[in-house]
Amino acid sequence: MLFDIVRAGAFGAAVVVSAACGPDGPSRSDSRRQHLRPDYSEAAATLSQAIERERSRKALGAVSIALVEADDVVWAAGFGEERDGRAASPETVYRVGSVSKLFTDLAVMQLAERGEIDIDAPVTDYLPSFDPGGLRTVPEPRPSLPPITLRQLMSHRSGLMREPPAGHYFDPSEPGLAATVASINGTGLVYPPGERTKYSNAGIAVVGRVLEAIRGAPFAEYVRGAVLEPLAMETSDFAPRPELRERLAAARMWGLDRPDWPAPTFELGMAPAGSMYSTVLDLSRFVTAVLAGGVGERGRILDQATLESMWKPQFVPVGSSTGYGLGFSVGELGGERLVGHGGAIYGFSTQLSLLPDLGLGVAVASAVDITNDFTSRVATAALRLMMTVRAGEPLTQVLGPATGPLDPALARRLAGVYSGGNRGIELDERSGRLYATPLAGGFAEEVRALGDTLVVDGRLAFGSMFLPDGQDLLALGAWGAEPAEPARLIKEAASEPPPAPEAWEGLVGEYGWDHNVLYVLERRGRLTVLVEWFFLYPVEEVATDHAGLSDGGSEPSIFRFPDWGLYQDEPLVFDRDETGRARSVRVGPVEFARREVGTREGETFRVDPVRPVEELLAEALSAAPPAEEGHFRDSELVELAALDSSLKLDVRYATTNNFMSSVFYEEPRVFLQRPAAEAVVRVHRALRESGYGLLLHDGYRPWYVTKTFWDATPESDKLFVANPANGSRHNRGSAIDLSLFELATGNPVEMVGGFDEFSERSFPNYPGGTSRQRWLRALLRRSMEDEGFAVYEAEWWHFDHEDWREYGLGNRTFAELGN
Repeated sequence: MLFDIVRAGAFGAAVVVSAACGPDGPSRSDSRRQHLRPDYSEAAATLSQAIERERSRKALGAVSIALVEADDVVWAAGFGEERDGRAASPETVYRVGSVSKLFTDLAVMQLAERGEIDIDAPVTDYLPSFDPGGLRTVPEPRPSLPPITLRQLMSHRSGLMREPPAGHYFDPSEPGLAATVASINGTGLVYPPGERTKYSNAGIAVVGRVLEAIRGAPFAEYVRGAVLEPLAMETSDFAPRPELRERLAAARMWGLDRPDWPAPTFELGMAPAGSMYSTVLDLSRFVTAVLAGGVGERGRILDQATLESMWKPQFVPVGSSTGYGLGFSVGELGGERLVGHGGAIYGFSTQLSLLPDLGLGVAVASAVDITNDFTSRVATAALRLMMTVRAGEPLTQVLGPATGPLDPALARRLAGVYSGGNRGIELDERSGRLYATPLAGGFAEEVRALGDTLVVDGRLAFGSMFLPDGQDLLALGAWGAEPAEPARLIKEAASEPPPAPEAWEGLVGEYGWDHNVLYVLERRGRLTVLVEWFFLYPVEEVATDHAGLSDGGSEPSIFRFPDWGLYQDEPLVFDRDETGRARSVRVGPVEFARREVGTREGETFRVDPVRPVEELLAEALSAAPPAEEGHFRDSELVELAALDSSLKLDVRYATTNNFMSSVFYEEPRVFLQRPAAEAVVRVHRALRESGYGLLLHDGYRPWYVTKTFWDATPESDKLFVANPANGSRHNRGSAIDLSLFELATGNPVEMVGGFDEFSERSFPNYPGGTSRQRWLRALLRRSMEDEGFAVYEAEWWHFDHEDWREYGLGNRTFAELGN
């Protein structure tokens, strides 16, 4: 049956299709499915408006969705751009991440249904070489452990670590499945099999390898023939066929401290756990088969009884309504059983959700990394709307209210740490926007306004609400949840953090790959790990190496993740060199090599000029700045030292101690336009109360110097230098480079990264380093912002005065400026 969703075209490319029943015909024994199909057009329009509102505000790129009732896709649409100017549609291809696990596990259950495999038999019956070893994270390994079974692997009860040593989520080398599974041998278990639920991609890789061993065919080939083709999922595969690549959405990565960038495209060695390509229309064919009791478009793929066994939670924690079945996550929505799975892989987020007892389902995909909160909220809203239409009730608001930006002054006032009972959050103001991070760890997410209420609302999360109450906050629970008694969170007195423990100095830094950096930092007196760009975990030191985690050599430092999150209870093992500096860190069995980023404290960052600086400087001196149109204020450059002699100078460009290793200024002097100069002096004097002063590196910079910088800098580093075709704000005399020094000692402070360092550590919101370093960086930024300056997006030390646009480009040398 077809429905014409006329209004959907205003919000995105829309199609409405019908999924035909297979030759066996689906069973409709459930009386709740015996009804005339309702009209979902108003629900589709309501959902479209909400999706486009959220997609546009959060810059989510391509989004696709399909709604299913029984054996029909009743509405499907795409929003945004797929790639190369082509509009997204329901036929846009996405990588669906862990939704892939459903298809791997279904293929196993087909064999179990036919008696060709026993999911309760030891895995070694099918993979004799599989030997992960015993417990590695307890003082005394238990002498004997029960064997791991396929049931435990499929329900995340095997005790295996999250990732395999090879072919893991970070590994771009694309090893095959056999090599990936072989690498698990000897890695050890976090928990005894069957004792606790622990999500494991490595475990599903083993499941896929069992399929290969039993059927004697490559995993992707076998699942394509056994599952995907019978479901008529012709635009889906575990192998990236050229036609799938052609329609693959342009996926984006992002970070809170940097702009978006293209997602990597390598294939995972653990393909059965997360490497499937699909469209929402193809996923809908899977949904219709599930809702039809296992009957796909081309015949039955599984019995209803087998599906029911996959929906039975293998373990449900006390007080929880959710758990894992076999492949499926299981919960409830509106009193109805809810099954499905979410997925995330580089640049893609997916949610597949079904209400099997009502015959309703939805598939949602987004082409921006870790936007699973969005896709799951859309899926939940879609199912609720369909339930509302079924009940003949008025449609309600979906995806939450439209929040607005927070007043920058309020964001500044609210910044701080709040705690009460076992709860707490840190509110961090960044350039007029406010971000909340739980004290216990987790996501940092933007806080926006809904009237007088603060609402966490960003790409990562939505819903937690707070109400300012004097100096404190009232925690109001989550939007859309049952009202809760407000909990008071008391604002802690602001104080300068102490230095991080000396023993951690060699551990703090970056590790891993360009496409996925692991940060080790200090936060609130705890060694903390930021992994997969957004997941923040405090870790605890393990006193001794009872578990044999060290590989020998110099004494490593051993820590452990908390008992929640992606890497619950897994060890971190730092391998230190003879100076105590870590060369690498192992997270579980995955080794992250240290990244040599920027410079060490006291060193100067340097580049190799593409041509001799002397030649380029001579050419620049003979060139002229670009002509500018418009009216500019008369230049009134003044020397800052003449306004306040207590300012300290470290003018690197008057020496060879700079990134070009060349002299550019005749004298170590700093000039600014008078309004900016006087503002800097006010900042310097205000900082005395905190025990600090300003250390000046550069102010007015002649245009010829900017041209020399640009011409000499390698292309890969040009983010950190200004294009002379537009001129620099330094050339206008209203930008300054500066840091802090201690009044008591006269020594420069230690920031996260060094002045003129061409690395991500220079970003004003770079998350690494220590609490003290980040506090000092924030102190400098807030003090400068109080006097009308704004920090430059790529350099924590560079500040532009609010009137910089009112001055023209300058090219006078310091000698020409006089005394």
